[in-house]
Amino acid sequence: MEWLTNLFVEHSALQAVVVISLISVLGIGLGKIRIGGISLGTAFIFFVGILAGHLGLSLDPSMLIYAENFGLILFVYALGLQVGPGFFSSLRADGMRLLLPAVGLALLGTALAVGMSYAFGVSMPDMSGILCGATTNTPALGAAQQTLQQLGLDANGAALSCALTYPLGVVGVILAIVFVRKLFVRPSDLPKPDAQHKKDVFIASYHVTNPAIFGKSVHEVAAHSHHRFVISRIWREGKVSIPTSDKTLQQNDIILVVTSPADVDALRMIFGEQEQKDWNTGKIDWNAIDSQLISQRILVTRPEINGKKLSSLRLRNNYGINISRVYRSGVQLLATPDLTLQLGDRLTVVGEAAAIHNVEKILGNAVKSLNEPNLAAVFIGLILGLVLGSIPVSIPGISIPVKLGLAGGPIIVGILVSTFGPRLHMITYTTQSANLMLRALGLSMYLACLGLDAGAHFFETVMRPEGALWLALGFAITFVPTVLVAIFSLRVQRLDFGSISGLLCGSMANPMALNYANDTIEGDNPSVSYATVYPVCMFLRVIIAQVILMLFL
Repeated sequence: MEWLTNLFVEHSALQAVVVISLISVLGIGLGKIRIGGISLGTAFIFFVGILAGHLGLSLDPSMLIYAENFGLILFVYALGLQVGPGFFSSLRADGMRLLLPAVGLALLGTALAVGMSYAFGVSMPDMSGILCGATTNTPALGAAQQTLQQLGLDANGAALSCALTYPLGVVGVILAIVFVRKLFVRPSDLPKPDAQHKKDVFIASYHVTNPAIFGKSVHEVAAHSHHRFVISRIWREGKVSIPTSDKTLQQNDIILVVTSPADVDALRMIFGEQEQKDWNTGKIDWNAIDSQLISQRILVTRPEINGKKLSSLRLRNNYGINISRVYRSGVQLLATPDLTLQLGDRLTVVGEAAAIHNVEKILGNAVKSLNEPNLAAVFIGLILGLVLGSIPVSIPGISIPVKLGLAGGPIIVGILVSTFGPRLHMITYTTQSANLMLRALGLSMYLACLGLDAGAHFFETVMRPEGALWLALGFAITFVPTVLVAIFSLRVQRLDFGSISGLLCGSMANPMALNYANDTIEGDNPSVSYATVYPVCMFLRVIIAQVILMLFL
C-alpha cells in the first residue's frame, strides 16, 4: 500500500491533482449542507483545505502557487466575459451609485483597522495582514509584503495574520449578507426575475394622435428624436404590418414600440396616447397577437455576421421583418440600428414565416456551431489580462509602483474583450455552460490551494495569545463596515438587494460570497454590480495596503 500513501504524500504533479480534486469534492459535498437555512456552497472547499493542511497534507510549493494563481485567473476572467455585455450599460446607469458605497466600504474598513491598531496595540505590519485577510485580498497582501521588505522589515507577520483572519473574512461577508437580509430587507427590495432585463427594455403601445407626425416616415420621426426606440408592429384599420423605415404614420394608427423605461413618457409626447395594456409580462403569446405574423428567436451563428451593425444587414427593408430585441449573455438589449451584433446573440424577429426563414439563413441559427469552444480567444484574453495586471503604475507620493495584479488585470480584459471584441471581429462567444464550468473550476482550484497554504500554521496561530485578538479584530473589520454600508445602500440609495450584495462582495474582493449571493438571489444583478466595482476597489485596496504602511510606520 506504499503506492497509495505516496499518491497523497509524495510531492509530484500527480499528487497535486489528486489532493486538489479530493479537497474540492469534499468541499462541494459538505457545502450543500444547510445549517439554519444557510449553506456555504463552494466556499466550503476553503475550510476543507485548511483542515487538510492542518493534518499534514501539502503540495510542492511551485505547484501550489501555480494552481492557486491559475485558478484565480480563470475565475475572474470568466466572470469578466459573463458580465461584460451588461457592464458598461450598468456603469452609465448605476455605476456611480454602486461605486460610491463600494469605495466607502474600502475606506471605512481601512479607517477602522488603523484606529484599532492604536487602540489595541497591534503593530501596523500585523494589522496590514489582518486588513488583507479580513477583506480576502491576497494581491493587497503581496503588495504589503513587498513594501515591508523594501522598508527592511519582516513580512512574515503580515502573512500569518492574513492567513488567520482570511477564513472569517470569507464567512463574515456571507454572514453580513444573511444578517441584513433577515433584519432589513423587504420583499420589494429583492430583484425580481429578469429585473436587469426590464431595466434595459420596455414595450409599450401608443395611439398615434400627434398631428406633427401624421404622414411622416418612421425614419423621419426617429431622426428628429434623440430618444431610442424600435417600432415593432403597426395596426391600421384592423390590419397588422411590419414597418419599414419608409413606412408613414397616420392618424389613429396603433403602434407597438420597444424602448427603454426612461423614454416611455417622452415617446408619449411624440406619438400620442399610451395604451394601458401591459406588454412586459412573460405570459404574452406573441404569435397569438395576430394571425398573419409570427415571432421567433434566431441565434447568430455565422462568423461573418460577428461585429457587423444591425443596420448594415438591411433586414427590415429587404425582407419585411422587424427585430425588436436582442438577448446577449442574459441581458436584453434594444435592437437599434447602431447595435453591433456578436456571435451567440439571440434576436427576436417578427414577420411572415417565409421572410423569417430567409433571415434565418443569413444569421445562421445553427446551435451546433456554437457548441465548439473558441479556446484561442480565451487564452489570448488570459495573456492580455496578465500583461495588464503586471504593468506598474506610479502614484505620486508613493515610492513603490502599484499593479492590478493577477485578479484585477484578467477581469478588466474579460469585460473589454466580451464587450468590444466583436467590433474588432474577434469571436469571443462562450456558451453559458462553458463559462460556468471555467468559473467553477477556477474557483475550486483557488480555494483548495488557499486553504492548504493557510492550514499548515492556522491552528497553531489561533492558540497564540494574540491569535484570538487578531480573529476578533479581523471579523470586526469584515462585518461592521459591510453591514453599515449595506443598510446605507438599502435605505438611503434605494438599491435592490441583489446589486447591494454584489457591490459588497466586489469591494471586499470576495468571490466566495459572490457565489453564495448568486445561489440565493435571482437574476444577474450581483454579478454585474460585482464586476462594476471590483476593478476599482481591487486597485484601491492594493494602494491602501502600501499607503498605510508608509504613513503609519
